[in-house]
Amino acid sequence: MARSLLVALATIVAISLGAHGRQKTVVLKPHFVPVRPAPPTSSVQLTIGLSPTNVDGLHAALYDVSDPKSANYGKHLSKAAVEAFVAPSADSVKAVTDWLTQHNIHPEVVSPSGDMLRIDIPVSTANTLLGANFTEFKDQRSGATLVRTLSVTIPDDVDSHLQFVHPTTQFKVVPPPTVSAKRQSLPSECAIDVDPACLQAFYHIPTAPANASGNAIGVASYLNEIATEDDLEFFFLGFRPDVTTTPEFDIVSVDGGVTSGDGTLEASLDIQYTVGIATDVPTTFYSVGDPGPFAQAFIDIVNFLLAQDELPLVLTTSFGFDESEFAGEDGLANTFCNAYAQLGARGTSVFFASGDNGVYSFGFDSDCDATDFGPTFPSTCPFLTSVGGTQGFSPEVAAPFSSGGFSNMFATPDYQGAAVGNYFNQLGGEFFGLFNRSGRGFPDVSGQSVDYIVRVNGTFLLVEGTSAASPMFASVIALLNDARLNAGQPPLGFINPLLYSDQGAAALNDITSGSNPGCGAQGFPALQGWDPVTGLGSPDFDKLLALVTGTGV
Repeated sequence: MARSLLVALATIVAISLGAHGRQKTVVLKPHFVPVRPAPPTSSVQLTIGLSPTNVDGLHAALYDVSDPKSANYGKHLSKAAVEAFVAPSADSVKAVTDWLTQHNIHPEVVSPSGDMLRIDIPVSTANTLLGANFTEFKDQRSGATLVRTLSVTIPDDVDSHLQFVHPTTQFKVVPPPTVSAKRQSLPSECAIDVDPACLQAFYHIPTAPANASGNAIGVASYLNEIATEDDLEFFFLGFRPDVTTTPEFDIVSVDGGVTSGDGTLEASLDIQYTVGIATDVPTTFYSVGDPGPFAQAFIDIVNFLLAQDELPLVLTTSFGFDESEFAGEDGLANTFCNAYAQLGARGTSVFFASGDNGVYSFGFDSDCDATDFGPTFPSTCPFLTSVGGTQGFSPEVAAPFSSGGFSNMFATPDYQGAAVGNYFNQLGGEFFGLFNRSGRGFPDVSGQSVDYIVRVNGTFLLVEGTSAASPMFASVIALLNDARLNAGQPPLGFINPLLYSDQGAAALNDITSGSNPGCGAQGFPALQGWDPVTGLGSPDFDKLLALVTGTGV
């Protein structure tokens, strides 16, 4: 993801039943060192997830409106209908609020359905509430300091009503974003660099401006990344001279995210290859600030969007985690995933860059010492579309850094079963024991990811990473939505069931060469059909357009 994947510093989790409730403890990795007890009067902010009323109903409804064979295809749900599936029961609300009230804690509701609460309390109160011992820990690798506890105890009469309390025993450190970029003159040949004209020609993407009412694309960004109109205008002067209007995008701040400043690489890449590809599709850059724990930022942007009456029809994100960070935190991971299911049920196509570590997930110190293949998250969530990377045009092959593999938390979804089975038939027993053969496979699709030209704070750079592919593929879907909306059809929404159909797969360019070893010596090979390197392949706009408009899908 332009080398900006946020990586794991996971702990080992143990759960036991204590005398008065469920106790969860973690065994600290050696690079985390306790410094001192957290001052009792200092503040700690916690997010509490309540159990949803009918999450199975949400999943069924999502598939019903997303399966092109369903009579309800494209009949996306209303805001109220989605919220009804995930709202906690009255019993859950009472049990949790009574528990908090006993400690004189008055939570803030931070999700539109009421399934997430937030509390800001003294450390002494948090210790009493959770039977914890919040302590300052220092990560010797990054120098970061975290306030966490090695154990929490949830009362028996509350535990069944909770999905998670975050952050408590979760030790996650967010490294500063690193990118693969270099200053470069601007050669014109697509074999040397990639610009909008290359992508438009190779993937048959139209240059004509979109004009459908109600169309929109969103770009989610974090870590003080910001794009500027100045960089965008100069980018268009060089690489979209056919566009005579001034390119623009809106900026919306969430959690105090930055709205101005010098352009940064990840944000500039994402904006220049959404605005620059999805011509005239209204684009919004969601700048998410630092609310504390990084996972909370991901939660807050989705809750912000779900609270709106109108959603962007496409959302692309170039950040993520190692899935191992959520080991023992199934409730937190499921809440994340179900939030993306809510967006899909309301008609939004959600895209995530798969990552840039190949088959390996490892600490941001870049030690390639993993003993098995590590998946990334949220790409392993089955309710979104994960985008891997390719390179070259003659032929187009897998990018060796393209993250891909199989989830250790989420099972293979039905829509993907035949495609994954076909891959295993070709792979045989290779890499046995290094990955979970029953897990959700990723990525789903892919696109060019090497040597994108980007203007960053006045300088043109060449950039590589799957975060180049995600905004590009998202832009293709935004333009397909434009055609559908103009034809009186609904937006595509959650597209995986369509893409994994025989007709959907035939509308993509199957990539059959290359592999994704990342920093290691071996990776999954790209083979005929879906593979955990390039997914189903890269887009062919003409074929996709015929599929989504010409056949009545």
